Amino acid sequence: MVQAALAALGRLDQEHAMVYFQLIWNALREPMRQALEALVMERQIEGEATFPPFVQKLVDRGMREGELKGMREGELKGKRDTLLRQLARAGIVLTENESARIQACADIATLDRWLDNVLGAKTAAEVLS
Repeated sequence: MVQAALAALGRLDQEHAMVYFQLIWNALREPMRQALEALVMERQIEGEATFPPFVQKLVDRGMREGELKGMREGELKGKRDTLLRQLARAGIVLTENESARIQACADIATLDRWLDNVLGAKTAAEVLS
């Protein structure tokens, strides 16, 4: 269905095609967006790229945003893991709520502050303050 929509967009002028493509793109769930990105990439690799340039620009932007999000999630996970390791090495036992608070933290500055707080701390409350 998406392929048919893209083919139909190719018959419109650039301005209208961009508007309609953006509407379609916004309506797609993440698995379908990934499938569309894969389709565009596959056609480019095979030399069959028949999509208008604006489609490629939007897909590229989505891929970059996804890469940035993935990098941020990786950085957050790494900091959380390091914090948990440092707490364990310091002999600081966490309650279930404290552990959940660390796992739910999505702020890099807060995780950095907590990592700094591990040095010299005797309790989780001192670290998570």
